[in-house]
Amino acid sequence: MRVVAGIAGVVLIFLMLSEFFVSFMLPRRVKRDPRIARGLNRLFWRPWRAVARRFDPATADTLLGFFGPLALIVQLVVWAIGLVIGYGLLEWAVAGGSFNERFLSSSGLFLSAGASGGSTALRVVQLFEAATGVGVLFIVIGYMPSVYSAFSRRETAVSQLATRGGSPPAAGTLLHRAAGREQWRGLERDLRSWEAWAAELMETHLSYPLLGFYRSQHVGQNWLAALTAMVDVAAFIKATASADELDGAEITYRIGRHALADLAHQYALEPAEVDRLSDAEFDDLFGILERSTVANVDRETARRHLDHLRAEYEPNAQALADFLALELPPWFRGGDIAKKPRPLLGRDLVGR
Repeated sequence: MRVVAGIAGVVLIFLMLSEFFVSFMLPRRVKRDPRIARGLNRLFWRPWRAVARRFDPATADTLLGFFGPLALIVQLVVWAIGLVIGYGLLEWAVAGGSFNERFLSSSGLFLSAGASGGSTALRVVQLFEAATGVGVLFIVIGYMPSVYSAFSRRETAVSQLATRGGSPPAAGTLLHRAAGREQWRGLERDLRSWEAWAAELMETHLSYPLLGFYRSQHVGQNWLAALTAMVDVAAFIKATASADELDGAEITYRIGRHALADLAHQYALEPAEVDRLSDAEFDDLFGILERSTVANVDRETARRHLDHLRAEYEPNAQALADFLALELPPWFRGGDIAKKPRPLLGRDLVGR
């Protein structure tokens, strides 16, 4: 029995440390995801989300916002208990005696890096456990600032986009703002900055999957809506504008589509059916370009091209929205486009 317990202890220790290493230290590939961490997230997230949906939107968003930090704590506790049990089994296999005493001794060593007497083999096991406890502590101390730094950078960009496109941001608002002021070059610069933000968001959310569960400070804002609105604008310009206007839109569309696809794969989600843009809304949006100085293709060609582009990213965006209980942005919001062409004034953006 002690031999079996020793083998089981070694396997458990290896399993916990490998999960901890992949989750906290290894830059993660899209297909690599710790099974225990992923299982815990799915086990608790679905009932948590179901309970939150019974409340009003503001309360539900607050409740959902607790999940990310709490899930991180739960993962740490599970890994710590697994390591304590694994070392307890290994100590019992080496020294014998009461398993309860060995478990208590193991927990004390892991939490305080203390030591107790015994044979040389037992002291070696205790030394490894103490080193493991100290290593886990310092890795977690370094991990937490990285997570919250990535969260802060993400939310800064989300807030900046909200001032330009409303809350949630809408492609119609962003396009009208650029057309009304004839600032298409400014929109080109915005697209390039969004490209950099989308690349960083993809990298951080693949490395720290729990970031996807962290909510924005405002109910009307979320990172998925910002990313989707950014890709909406790039896709619309790519589908309607002339080739000279496609450089920034082409690159931004590709990185945004890539980010949505990889994040949906990260959470093991299947594409969802969605149709976010009606014919009437497309006509209103297309009218923005007709009133601007930007050359564009004919209406039917633009609609066909845009439908093809949307099919490459909207299903993944909708799957993420359904899973994470986030709202996708509208393409067009009533009041975004004036009946007559005119410059968009700063007061028109207040409250959006």
